[in-house]
Amino acid sequence: MNEGRRAARRQVLQVAAKLLEEGGSEAVSTRAVAAAAGITAPALYRMFDDKDGLLAELAAYGFDMYLAEKREALALTPDDPVTDLYRGWDLHVDFGLQHPAFYVLMYGTAQPGRRPPAADEAHALLVRLLGRAAEAGRLRVPVEQATRVIHAATTGATLALIGEEPSQRDLTTSARLRDTVMASVTTDPPASSGSDLASHALALDAALKSALSTGVPLRDTETALLREWLQQLAD
Repeated sequence: MNEGRRAARRQVLQVAAKLLEEGGSEAVSTRAVAAAAGITAPALYRMFDDKDGLLAELAAYGFDMYLAEKREALALTPDDPVTDLYRGWDLHVDFGLQHPAFYVLMYGTAQPGRRPPAADEAHALLVRLLGRAAEAGRLRVPVEQATRVIHAATTGATLALIGEEPSQRDLTTSARLRDTVMASVTTDPPASSGSDLASHALALDAALKSALSTGVPLRDTETALLREWLQQLAD
């Protein structure tokens, strides 16, 4: 795709995003978007095939916005993995409440195997934060399990709040759920003396997983066995 077509596509997405924010997905008809963008309906179809294609591109556009906001905000927080997890939760919920139509499109219509690349990147960001927490000895469950728990809880909390009248929302609901979920997957900083075998096993497993990309002096079968033992110690 040349630069001119890419710019035209981006402009149409910006127009469609404005319609989505103002009127929800019902307002994003191909006719309305084409008229607002000053192009013909056939031109719009050539860009996105159909309304489903346009909505899929809008979901990806929303994830790009979400990632940009989250990266900028996390860059300003203390370099502490658990603090970042708490902050990441609040940023997630806040994005959903600031952009409810986008959030419902991004998370309320998800289908297996149809996530845009930016959604995978958002997921990877959470995995990286949890990996840092594991390496610091601050996780009480494996990264994969913690990822599923936090993703399900933040998504559920945000969709529930979006479904309430703004005047009736109680944001302490999100804070209480956040504190409960984080307490279930993270631990306090390890003491200088004493031992928390589970968190140390998870920390070593996270470090080993990270080192696999650069190579470790173990055969695949040995690495798999070591990780299995570490997972058993963490249970």
